[in-house]
Amino acid sequence: MTSVAQIARRWLGPAKAAAGRRRLAILLAAPFLAGLAAPSISQAAQPGAASAPAPTRSAKASPAVIPAAIRAVPAAPPEISQPLPPPRVYLFRGALGPLFSTGMDRLAEKIEAAGYRASVYEFTLCDLIALQVAKNYRQEPGPIVLIGHSMGGLCSVRIAITLQEQNIPVALVVTVDPAHATKSVPSNVQRFINLFLSDNILGGGDVKPEPGFRGHYASFDMKDHDEVTHINIDKMEDVHAQLVTMISQLSQTSATADADPVPLRYLVPPTASVELWDSGTALAVRPGETLDQIAANYHVPLWALQQSNRGLATQPLVPGQRVILPRHLLPQAANQAPQPPSAAQARR
Repeated sequence: MTSVAQIARRWLGPAKAAAGRRRLAILLAAPFLAGLAAPSISQAAQPGAASAPAPTRSAKASPAVIPAAIRAVPAAPPEISQPLPPPRVYLFRGALGPLFSTGMDRLAEKIEAAGYRASVYEFTLCDLIALQVAKNYRQEPGPIVLIGHSMGGLCSVRIAITLQEQNIPVALVVTVDPAHATKSVPSNVQRFINLFLSDNILGGGDVKPEPGFRGHYASFDMKDHDEVTHINIDKMEDVHAQLVTMISQLSQTSATADADPVPLRYLVPPTASVELWDSGTALAVRPGETLDQIAANYHVPLWALQQSNRGLATQPLVPGQRVILPRHLLPQAANQAPQPPSAAQARR
């Protein structure tokens, strides 16, 4: 036994010494190792860490606690576009303007009374005013509005074409029974409205957008209104009121939010008043809906729906079918997509 014990001591002695040296090394390195391990230890101690067991069905009902190290950064609130500077309005009379295009002067007075800059010019100064419009825009960028009657309508489109060559956008162009020679609407125009008499030889310009135009377009033919002539079409009070409202909302209204506005072309019935919509938007038909119901639900004249959806008035609508609804562009605070009526409202 003695020889066995001696052999054991000879083997265990060095092992104990080595073990002692390892314990000493561990004790000396403990602070350093603790510092390295602290982040992972703190993460592991967090509730809801990746190593935690999956929550039960009842636990899923309560919000999970996410470790601070991997917590998602809250999404920034959606940016609200800042209102643009006030628009500057340029109006153009037609031939013998001081006698026959006085509606442009009246409209300018109403625009100025609403607090916006408006200037009236003869169409013969068209090219000169185009230079001034571009200069004003470079000095003070803001929405440009061009409105013209007769040859003044032709001038308005001509100035828009000149501005397109300089990469200057035009917020709104309104032509009132423009001359037949008026060119197509250029693509730098964001909103275009044509109010005209297609059977009139003094005006009658059926102005169309150029290929690739992606702005808002609406055309209103008033030829069936016997009370409207080339001489008084620029003096319609209800049209003036709508244009003043449109201009006053221009700085807060985005014309580029809609990626695919639908152009509108209307022949206004003789007993109907003209409502200056900006463009059309597509609407999916719901089960059981008819054009009459859609017109009533969205407060749109039935004739307008029928004209913008040719052929649909004589056949039942199919759920999911695409119907074009005329609409106004609204300021950002109110610019929401049309909301379909509830099921209860639809049954009424």
